[in-house]
Amino acid sequence: MNPDTIFVYGTLRRDANSETHQLLAKHAEFVNDATYQGKLYKIDYYPGAVPSDDPNDAVQGEVYRLHQADVMLRQFDQYEEFGPEFPEPNEYLRLKQTVALKNGRTVTAWVYVYNHPIEGLELIESANFIQKPS
Repeated sequence: MNPDTIFVYGTLRRDANSETHQLLAKHAEFVNDATYQGKLYKIDYYPGAVPSDDPNDAVQGEVYRLHQADVMLRQFDQYEEFGPEFPEPNEYLRLKQTVALKNGRTVTAWVYVYNHPIEGLELIESANFIQKPS
């Protein structure tokens, strides 16, 4: 069985210093920086990625290999409020998507894709929720 991987692009990234990232770091192995073909929007204090048909649209993030993927995905579903116990439509959908690793390889990874209308939301032009100082 192949280990499940997850692409994170917001508050779960290393530089976000969130409690949930600490959980991810404890139960997953960092694979590589990566991009997802999509656009990134500011939802609130967190972002939402939506798929794009334009190959120039690349959301910046990280890929992790999850240990005990079923257990971890249930916890992340709670964090992202994804599942039947949350109001419909869920704010995010967890979908298997293709992402490009920094080393040029592509992998299939779980991605939480924003599932509400984007009208009126601020586009994050850099497609990078965590800006590193230059």
